[in-house]
Amino acid sequence: MNGVDANVALPFLGLGAGIVLGYVARANRFCTMAALEQHWYGRESTGLRTWVLAGAVALAATQALIHFGLIDISSSFYLSSQFGLTGAILGGLMFGFGMALVGMCGFTAVVRLGGGNLRALVVLLVLGLTALSAQRGLLGQARILIVDNLALDLSAAGDQSIGSLLSYGVGLDVRWLVAVAITAAALLWVFTDRDYRSKRGQIFTGCAVGGVIAFGWLATTWAAKHSFYPVQLEAGSFVVPVGDSIMQLATYTGTIPDYGVGLIFGTLVGGALAAWRRKEVRWEACDDGRELSRHLAGAALMGVGGVFAMGCTIGQGITAVSAMAVSAPVVIVSIAVGARMGLAHLVEGSVMAAFRRNDGGAHAPAE
Repeated sequence: MNGVDANVALPFLGLGAGIVLGYVARANRFCTMAALEQHWYGRESTGLRTWVLAGAVALAATQALIHFGLIDISSSFYLSSQFGLTGAILGGLMFGFGMALVGMCGFTAVVRLGGGNLRALVVLLVLGLTALSAQRGLLGQARILIVDNLALDLSAAGDQSIGSLLSYGVGLDVRWLVAVAITAAALLWVFTDRDYRSKRGQIFTGCAVGGVIAFGWLATTWAAKHSFYPVQLEAGSFVVPVGDSIMQLATYTGTIPDYGVGLIFGTLVGGALAAWRRKEVRWEACDDGRELSRHLAGAALMGVGGVFAMGCTIGQGITAVSAMAVSAPVVIVSIAVGARMGLAHLVEGSVMAAFRRNDGGAHAPAE
């Protein structure tokens, strides 16, 4: 790509990656909230296995690119030596609970908006604005007190990569071994299910989503090497980039959209193409004020929680996993607990029901 302005090319690379991501997710029903709900209430793990497969593929591909010197993500904020444990837990719980209230995460909202879902539009507007507030506005002051000022200093290990932390602990470089072990364990769990091994569409979806995340690292690394301006290394997140997309549309920022903004619009286009091809394009709105209020509250929780946790179901659930960030398992567990509490509140009438043994039961899938 000699002669191409890296800053100009970057949003178009994100756009292309997003089209693939949105199309595949819409065509094959890739949704974290639906996967968790089906696993807990329907005893069906197909969606969850696809999500884990996506993380495993992203991890394997990213670490292979690092091993062969094609990318360097050491300056990514996911690998910062300052680990905001309080933000990972509190933000994850907030994001998960909010996700349960609206029945979708930020990524799924973008995909569904492509098919005409106006509830998703409401969610994205509120999520994006609250994310901006938590990152740069008044809520950012609370973030500094609760998260930044209480962050754990892991600089002795170099960064917060699980591989680096274990290497520091044992005195040997075991990062590659750790990556192989985590990937193998994830793939073993995914493919131990005989029925899942026959679901080629789901397997393709997991591989495609994971591949797009690894491509994001490659694209932003290339841009960082060829740009005269700082380029944020990223691969996929649907919290702050949603807010950045709103800013790009609403005001003249004086800056070229980055990879994350391109990814948001690409995912929207990809979701729209899949919806059109499957004849699923139709306007959908909230049924009443009560449903609207639930979507407003849930979206606000996801926006603030996603910034506190530095990621979402894609940002921490797959992108941070690909970087082996220690924040990833903490945030993933916190999101799952928060989502379980939210579902218990909606379905069983009590948040505490999340901590009681669930014997299963039929329930309609997430919105």
